[in-house]
Amino acid sequence: MEVIQIKKIDEVYECLKVLNDNQEGISAAEIAEELDSNRANISRYLNKLYRSDRLAKIQGRPVLYKLKESNEEQKINKKTSRKHYSLKDNVKEENSKLDDIIGAKGSLKNQIQQAKAAILYPPNGLHTLLLGETGVGKSMFANLMHGFAVDSKMLDQNAPFVQFNCADYSDNPQLLISQIFGVKKGAYTGANKDRDGLLKKADQGVLFLDEVHRLPPQGQEMLFTFIDNGHFRPLGESEKKLSAQVQIIAATTEEPDSFLLNTFVRRIPMVIKLPSLKNRSLKERFRLVESFLKEESKNIGKSIYVDRNSLVSFLLYDCPNNIGQLASDIQLASAKSFLNFKTSDNKYILISQEDIPDHVQKGILNLHHKRSKVENLFKDQNEILEFSDSEQNKIVNINSNPDPEEPKLGRLFYDVIEDKLNSLRQENMDEAKIQKILNIDIESHFKKHLESLPDIINKSDINKIVEKEIVEITEDILQLSGRKLQRKFDKKIFLALALHLQKSIERIKAGEKIYHPELNNIRINHFQEFMTAIEAASLIDKKFQIETPLDEIGYISMFLIKNPYQINDKRKSKVAVYILMHGNSTATSMADVANKLLGEEFAIGIDMPLEMEAQKFFEHSSEKIKKEAPNRDILLLVDMGSLTGFADMMELENKRKIKIIDMVSTPIVIDVCRKAILGQSIEEIYSSCLNYAVQKRKQSAGESTNSKSEIEIKADNFENLIITACFTGEGASSKLKEIIEEQFSRENIKIISLNIIDYDQFIKKIKRYQKQYNLLAVVSTVDIKKADIPFIPAVEVLSGKAFEKLNTKLNDLDKYNKIKSSLSEHLDKVNSSKIVSECKNIINSIIKEAKLIIDSDVKIGILLHMVFLIEKLLKGENDNSFKGLEAYQVENKSFMHKIAEKLFFLEREYAVKISDDEIAYISKSFLENSKLQKNIELN
Repeated sequence: MEVIQIKKIDEVYECLKVLNDNQEGISAAEIAEELDSNRANISRYLNKLYRSDRLAKIQGRPVLYKLKESNEEQKINKKTSRKHYSLKDNVKEENSKLDDIIGAKGSLKNQIQQAKAAILYPPNGLHTLLLGETGVGKSMFANLMHGFAVDSKMLDQNAPFVQFNCADYSDNPQLLISQIFGVKKGAYTGANKDRDGLLKKADQGVLFLDEVHRLPPQGQEMLFTFIDNGHFRPLGESEKKLSAQVQIIAATTEEPDSFLLNTFVRRIPMVIKLPSLKNRSLKERFRLVESFLKEESKNIGKSIYVDRNSLVSFLLYDCPNNIGQLASDIQLASAKSFLNFKTSDNKYILISQEDIPDHVQKGILNLHHKRSKVENLFKDQNEILEFSDSEQNKIVNINSNPDPEEPKLGRLFYDVIEDKLNSLRQENMDEAKIQKILNIDIESHFKKHLESLPDIINKSDINKIVEKEIVEITEDILQLSGRKLQRKFDKKIFLALALHLQKSIERIKAGEKIYHPELNNIRINHFQEFMTAIEAASLIDKKFQIETPLDEIGYISMFLIKNPYQINDKRKSKVAVYILMHGNSTATSMADVANKLLGEEFAIGIDMPLEMEAQKFFEHSSEKIKKEAPNRDILLLVDMGSLTGFADMMELENKRKIKIIDMVSTPIVIDVCRKAILGQSIEEIYSSCLNYAVQKRKQSAGESTNSKSEIEIKADNFENLIITACFTGEGASSKLKEIIEEQFSRENIKIISLNIIDYDQFIKKIKRYQKQYNLLAVVSTVDIKKADIPFIPAVEVLSGKAFEKLNTKLNDLDKYNKIKSSLSEHLDKVNSSKIVSECKNIINSIIKEAKLIIDSDVKIGILLHMVFLIEKLLKGENDNSFKGLEAYQVENKSFMHKIAEKLFFLEREYAVKISDDEIAYISKSFLENSKLQKNIELN
């Protein structure tokens, strides 16, 4: 008698057919119970049946399976084993996105097989640890694993992929843990409500944890508990357990045999090590170079040509930050060659040795080590390769004529600011904090931008790059500036300004925000250029029907400076910043982060290993500081313990000022370095840090620290007001109100009628309304005769002149409101809305009493000078000295006395003292930009 052996997978299939009769679906647990088998094995067979298209899967909790509606029996040809996991049985044969990455059949072949196995392993895949240096592509690899899981139907089409970098919160362990696992209300100060963590958000998907070794011990234990049983508790929760079905993919730059990773390697079953760029084949590196060049070709809209030596350099140079750095270096070379193409007679974009960075050029020196391999890639030493997004690479003649279509303009000036802002946002700081911390040395970027432009430029070349209207407005601005500032501008400035205006006008039209982090420094140090830039902005506004923001005026000023190539040479730091912290790399890592965000190697980290004695570390750090910063004051940023007492000892030994700030964090390091770079004294920096600490304590105690914003919110709610008046308040007054409502339809304007039977009561009512509204005008049949009440005679309503005046007032209001908004980002000590209104009133009063004619743009310039002067005095910064003060005082004694009288209001209001030097500067601004006027009517 023949015994027929039924394969287990067929047995599972037959069991499901019986149990599924007239049902919505069957779980693995029900079949396991029916067959008295292990649930995990049953789940594996069900998934195998699903992938062979014999079953349908219904996502949920639990996952259900049922027969496909019109499915015939299929023979199973593959041998499956109940006891042993077979990689070939589980990894799909079809190509996936994982199979398309460069190196899939070479240096990444095993890694891809591991990744597929980790995704397909039943029942829910294997948690995975990715190892590799910075820039090898760990994030991209994790993303591709998630894509493979979706394509393989191991995950639903909409399964989440949640990415989180543990290094972002490494300074705050509690916050780091709460981000991943969630937090229960009251778990720590500031935890005001229950909040889900990333594990919950990644349910039924993948959670990618980068720099996972930064997890504190408590967080590691919580993660391992979840890996072991699928349960976790939010931070601060002691009773309720939560569950989620999440595949963890962790990544780290640490070595696998390091102490930090020892536990992770033991607890996470799948470990995949991605190779560094130096360990990948020359052929793979060439394919990477090729892919990046094609991407740049796509961005530019033209083919890119590369000579052989440059390609060899890209293939052989030392690239410590791996693929990420290679991509950046290729982008930089592409940008430089594109600019040369646009400003020369060449008909192609060619990358040659002079276009690539110095450290990349050195790559060709390594040719003798790999000459034979390079020769296999390049048969002919005189060849040039074309890289195009739409074509295969091909050997070309250097005189070939690429596609004539004009490419898109590449990265320009604003991108520097945006990159810095984005980097700070990656530190998870809120926008208000970013505005305070960010004060980039934009002047040095500006200088580099100018120096990178070609020296010989023809107008016809510029016309190829920018639109005709931009060329015209650039000519107008430089002609105006030449007359005003009595100087000439070379062709390089013309090109730089034209390129800048093309981008800036596009941004303004698109409503994109423009931010100049050193607006006040530009205004103070280059006042005449700033005033001229205000007039230039008026030309731009008129020609392009836009409104140029204040920050953009700061940028335009920089192009008008007498020697813009040396714009940042005067700045010199008076203070050196050292970070001293416990641990093998804590201080140096924090310094590295701060320096990268600042764009300058400024902060210096000194690590104190935990086993090192305090006395020995003191001697080591003191000697290092003495050698490296012999003539500067020192700010020590420390974490805790014995380090907090170093300042006094070092001060005695080094004979200079040394201050110490404890409980340091990355934002504090950035802020301190920024201020030191900008030339602030050690007292100024130290004082601001103490104020910051007080502010933080108030926040922790629940006290309000932002009364300024409350004032601004109230002021923003005020409406504009027009009052019509006659003796009765009914006859002429009502008719005037009716005419104004019909002919002057504008939003946010309230019109009311009053009577003037009792003149004193009438004036009191107006004064009350002025406290609640912005009074545009009192339109009356009777002259009000009050200097501080704007008056329009009733007859001007009938002639139409009143409406011209009201329009002018509203346009001015819009302009000043925008200035208030812009200044709020640059002022720390004063309320922008309040001080702009005060300075505006003072300026108008001076103009009226002195009978001067002042252009509105000049008025704005003087207003900005006054606003920033008060801000500077409140910060304790020094006044500017006025050359020839005594002679100027004698010559303009009467007018300076009038200015001093008007400025007394600001001195009293803000408890500051305005020096004679500053009064002279303000007086000069009025007198040099005005003409005498017999009678002036202020807006």
